[in-house]
Amino acid sequence: MMKDMIVKNMSFKVGQTLTVVGVPKPDASNFSLNIGSDEQEITFHMNPRFNAHGDENAVVCNSYQGGNWCEEHREGGFPFQQGEEFKITIEFTPTEFLVTLSDGSNIHFPNRIGVEKYSCMSFEGDARIKSIEIK
Repeated sequence: MMKDMIVKNMSFKVGQTLTVVGVPKPDASNFSLNIGSDEQEITFHMNPRFNAHGDENAVVCNSYQGGNWCEEHREGGFPFQQGEEFKITIEFTPTEFLVTLSDGSNIHFPNRIGVEKYSCMSFEGDARIKSIEIK
């Protein structure tokens, strides 16, 4: 999988919150945020789609394990606007990633791999990432 930006050797642990601020390109079709143990094992894949893969204005979440995509998960609103800043907040609990989007809507995504620390994050697609913060 081709990644536009990769953050390695990070420490995102249970009890922490990850905040990502970015801006979709004015002509964005979709972008994604991936969190995992490495680039091949993605426990949390979030893919806001303006118009891509047969979806329009949808946020699709999934995991990529053992070379295969798992079952897609769709929940929450679609607060993303092309060319306008977004903020995604991800709380990491022992059982799930609790995602809060810019409009206050939530996505509950299970921690499918089940480890308590992830060390790799990547971004791809039609967005410019302005800041990443782990607290």
